[in-house]
Amino acid sequence: MADRFTLIARKAAVRQHIGQLQRELVQVQAKQPPAPHQIDRLQRQIEQLMAEEYNLRVAIDQAAR
Repeated sequence: MADRFTLIARKAAVRQHIGQLQRELVQVQAKQPPAPHQIDRLQRQIEQLMAEEYNLRVAIDQAAR
């Protein structure tokens, strides 16, 4: 099992990446006309990272035991 501190660092990096993608998504949505393919791509990436973040939270909790 990965070191708890490594998991926490990875989770922080994932959260930072989610924030960056969310800001980019807002910018793309604000464009006229919006680019649906970019919006879909960004939303998929955000969903994947959120799933990874959840898995990291579970792993961090398990590593604490």
